[in-house]
Amino acid sequence: MDELEAVLSRVRERVLPEPAERERLRETAATLTDRTREAIADLPVDADVVQVGSTARGTWVAGDRDIDLFVRFDADLDRAELEEYGLEVGHAVLPDGHEEYAEHPYVKGSYEGFDVDLVPCHDVESAGDLVSAVDRTPFHDAYLSARLDDDLAADVVLAKAFLKGIGAYGSDLRTEGFSGYLTELLVLELGGFVPLVESARSWHPPVEFDPEGHAERTFEDPLVVVDPTDPTRNVAAVLSATNLARFQHYARELLAAPSEDLFEPDEPEPLDPKAVRAHLDRRGTTPVAVVFDAPDVVDDQLWPQLRRSLDGIVGGLNDRGFDVLRARAMTDAARATGDVGGHGAERTVGRDGSDGATRAALYAELEVTERPAVERHDGPPVAVRKHAASFFESYVDDVDPDTYGPFIDGDRYVVEREREFATVREYLESDAASDVALGAQVEPAFDDRDVLVGEAVATLAPAFGRPLREFYEPRP
Repeated sequence: MDELEAVLSRVRERVLPEPAERERLRETAATLTDRTREAIADLPVDADVVQVGSTARGTWVAGDRDIDLFVRFDADLDRAELEEYGLEVGHAVLPDGHEEYAEHPYVKGSYEGFDVDLVPCHDVESAGDLVSAVDRTPFHDAYLSARLDDDLAADVVLAKAFLKGIGAYGSDLRTEGFSGYLTELLVLELGGFVPLVESARSWHPPVEFDPEGHAERTFEDPLVVVDPTDPTRNVAAVLSATNLARFQHYARELLAAPSEDLFEPDEPEPLDPKAVRAHLDRRGTTPVAVVFDAPDVVDDQLWPQLRRSLDGIVGGLNDRGFDVLRARAMTDAARATGDVGGHGAERTVGRDGSDGATRAALYAELEVTERPAVERHDGPPVAVRKHAASFFESYVDDVDPDTYGPFIDGDRYVVEREREFATVREYLESDAASDVALGAQVEPAFDDRDVLVGEAVATLAPAFGRPLREFYEPRP
């Protein structure tokens, strides 16, 4: 424990904001709050403004420069007017800002070097009276602000730095990691960062915490943290089983061999074509990539569709005997991610989706890429008279020269017939590959796809070098 505390002490010095940083943020937030109040005064409706999120609670990692201001309108105000007045205030406070989208549009911009989100919401009486998901955020802020003292807030910062370091922080639908709100609730519930990692190393999912003991439903997720402001919501719903397991792995590693490196994010360098070919030569497998234009949608719409499409293609490959060793979806640019927990809904990038990615790829590594020209089709046992007769009669008059049988093998009828796709390329370029369950907006782009097999995938490296490194050099 002495070694661990020495490591954490050094990490605290790096990740806890200095007093000067805290004061500058406080002054900037106060100025923006005053500007927001002035803009609200010009509206024909009543509203107020509240600062929320980690910088409001003193739980941000040094160097993070986010200020979240929520403008609360009367709960009876209809959605169209909330959006209209909210954007009016946002553009008045941030004249150089731009519109982004959570559950409804808001304004994002920069002020004095800080990234500022100005989000409209409804001023409801409780989190159970939500008009939209973002309405719960002020309740989150109030709950945590009343319970986090300075020591716990410092431990929250340690926890966030640790999760960033191991690549499990951010509840956007690409990362599927820990949100800021989830992290703070776990530190609060377990009583600090060290108690959290000590607890996590022994978790056996599903694991459930209910801080207020008020859950009104059951959940199927590997980690359940019932929202203390909403008994029907699991704060950890977005967290993937992979990132939960990753957290457990590194919690054990931190406790067994404390290291500051675990608090340092590792940004992998892209692979070049030569390095991709070296991996292919060493592994002796055959990669395939289906490449198409990335749908012009926001991140939190794109990634679920890419994963759904990947599952469909992997299923199609396995069903046809092209055994998939491993697969992942990729985009050709690092799309926007980050802590979106403060908005009460998954925060996305601009409404036009123009955050960098232009191409997407469904990438798989195969153990088998070519199958025999014929495949076996087992019929029912001969003893099952009715079904066996039907099977036999359906093939006995088949004049296809590529069909063998029906004949008896063991106790059942069998035929050997021409395989629909003997090579993986034939399958991936066929209409059958489009018949799997694809994401709704992936499907039209999928029609104009390129199929790469074998060493040809190395040509992806200039655009997909980072995800290719993550694929061929995976970390826990």
